[in-house]
Amino acid sequence: MKTSVKSYVAIVFAELCWGLSFIWTQQLAGRQQIPVFVLIFVRMVLAAAGMAVISLAVKARLKIARKDIKWFLLLAFFEPFLYFIGETFGIKATASPTLSALIIAIIPVFTMFADMLFYKTKVPAIAKLGVLMTVPGAVLMVIEKNSGASVYWWGIALLFLAVFSSCGYSITLRKLVDNYSAIAINTWQFLLGSIFFLPLFLTTKGDFPVETLFRAPAVGPLLCLAVLCSCGAFSCYVFAMKHIGITRACIFAATIPIVSAVASYFMGIETFSPLQILGIAIVIAGVILAQNTSQKHQNLC
Repeated sequence: MKTSVKSYVAIVFAELCWGLSFIWTQQLAGRQQIPVFVLIFVRMVLAAAGMAVISLAVKARLKIARKDIKWFLLLAFFEPFLYFIGETFGIKATASPTLSALIIAIIPVFTMFADMLFYKTKVPAIAKLGVLMTVPGAVLMVIEKNSGASVYWWGIALLFLAVFSSCGYSITLRKLVDNYSAIAINTWQFLLGSIFFLPLFLTTKGDFPVETLFRAPAVGPLLCLAVLCSCGAFSCYVFAMKHIGITRACIFAATIPIVSAVASYFMGIETFSPLQILGIAIVIAGVILAQNTSQKHQNLC
């Protein structure tokens, strides 16, 4: 199979996993009321262990150049540390996997403009138009959901923390992806992420019995998050980005709310009004349009 075909298969797999991750996270943090930092820390430890096993199995080179240590630390600080705080608390507060996925789907747009700021990349007018299109779509989705609870709006703010953290992750990743394998990057990312989350885990764990995470009904969603969404999806994303460029890889983030919405509907978690469907369609169209760059802009984000 050609590298380009493998790359597109990899990115599709990653986006499918990330689309479903909002449902699994809501099941654990929302329905089962598992403390957020307990959930994230255990997920990070399992992901780091999984990547370590894979690294040993394929004899991946894990050594980091001294000059790159600061970039690996910054990478892990943005994602998983800040990103998963924003995403997990945001999903729990909004209680809507689809709304959460919708906001996260705007990441490529913000990443594009972050690239303009930090790398002086020129963005065509059609891409900027796509950004403007996402605004009314997001407003339709939020207004139609119409929750007056302050925790709901706090959840939206946290989801945008995840968006901006992901932008920082992508900008930092550009400095590493040419010199390190996807396995090496993700192994260090989750190992450092586990270290970052350890103090929060220890101070918020309380009397919660961690072993309950490894019993039904929590163990299934937890392993899906750690193995599929962390080890698998992140490795596939870095691999795809390395071969088809970050811009082309970012385009597929527009499919995340589709996956979440379809899965949520068939699982009976959510139903949607025509206005909500219109809002989703507008946001997805805006994100795709924002990524519809010419060949000379392939390394945009």
